[in-house]
Amino acid sequence: MTHVRHACPALSAPMETGDGLLVRLLPTGPIPLDAFIGLCAAARAHGNGVMEITARGSVQVRGLTPISAPLFVAQVAALDLDICEGVAVIADPLPDDPTALIDAHGLAAALRRAIAAAMLVLAPKVSVVVDGGGRLGLDALFADIRLRALATPEGPKLQLALAGDAASATPLGVLSVEEAVDTVLALLTSIAAVGPGARAADLLPAPNAGARVATTPQSRPQAIGRHPLKDHAVALGLGLAFGQAQAEMLAELARLAQINGAGWLRPAPDRALLLGPLSAASASAMTQAAQARDFVVEAADPRRRIAACPGAPACAHGLIAARALAAEIARHVTLHGDGIAIHVSGCAKGCAHPGSAPLTVVGTSQGCGIVRDGAAQAAPSAFCNPADLVGVLDRILGKARETVDA
Repeated sequence: MTHVRHACPALSAPMETGDGLLVRLLPTGPIPLDAFIGLCAAARAHGNGVMEITARGSVQVRGLTPISAPLFVAQVAALDLDICEGVAVIADPLPDDPTALIDAHGLAAALRRAIAAAMLVLAPKVSVVVDGGGRLGLDALFADIRLRALATPEGPKLQLALAGDAASATPLGVLSVEEAVDTVLALLTSIAAVGPGARAADLLPAPNAGARVATTPQSRPQAIGRHPLKDHAVALGLGLAFGQAQAEMLAELARLAQINGAGWLRPAPDRALLLGPLSAASASAMTQAAQARDFVVEAADPRRRIAACPGAPACAHGLIAARALAAEIARHVTLHGDGIAIHVSGCAKGCAHPGSAPLTVVGTSQGCGIVRDGAAQAAPSAFCNPADLVGVLDRILGKARETVDA
């Protein structure tokens, strides 16, 4: 079975892309390093060797074929990975977080079991976020149903919200941890009753300007960097340049982590990897080794502010070399602030960043199309040759800064 775009390319249903079939795996917890090395070997043997960490913390394996995909599935099944199938229930990425208010992973596991037992027919992209209120939050993730732990005089409670990220979702109220499974299951049942393509937004009344009270996102660290764990250990967060790396390089990183005493690897939202547990000295050694292999080791790395798909020639749909252009932009264009500033898309599908960006560069038959404050599907306001792109973006951003300063 092959999924079409707008569905979710699960292990049992790869999705067709420009460079073959793509499989997306959503781990439910830390992956033992030996198992992750085995996953890398399977990606190299049966795909094109390219692996990605998505903005939601999933692992993507690219370049499978109709013949190799079943072999990949069989090899991955033998690794006995703990993978979320069906409704995506995403919990805190940091294991053993001493700052967490609740056991988000335990609650997420209970939700997965209840949802599976209910056998609801839901849209492929319906998702649930369980934010335990710890060091690394999930505020940026869009979800149909959001649960976020809050400290109250009576103990930890859960704030419930629908259809959005932490800033845009509609709050419904506060409930106890014990009420969470039944409440979420009731909401998912209501969504399913609307129809197989329904989402949580369909349960909300028509938008009414001024009626919504948005949740204020918490200020928490980014995944890149060191994070304290229990027993004086740390987890080290690293990034993949534009979310992508070769399987062999990722396997090498995992082997180095083993040598330095780590036992697990955890894909995390915002295209990051967490390694742990590590001592402070081992974390320093791993940081140096990762930097030497072109992994992102600083949250301020400009590559974190650019979203890019594989583009040409890796993707048959790509009309520009998106990743190569993104690397040039990161080297030569000054970017300020947080979040995605530039989206470089090989074609108008906009796979790497479906939403709007301050600047989107899209591959067209006329070269690089420039879209301001829009998505890859929008009509470009200007075009340029790929060789001139860095200079064009530098001028656009320079004028924007001059306008702000004025």
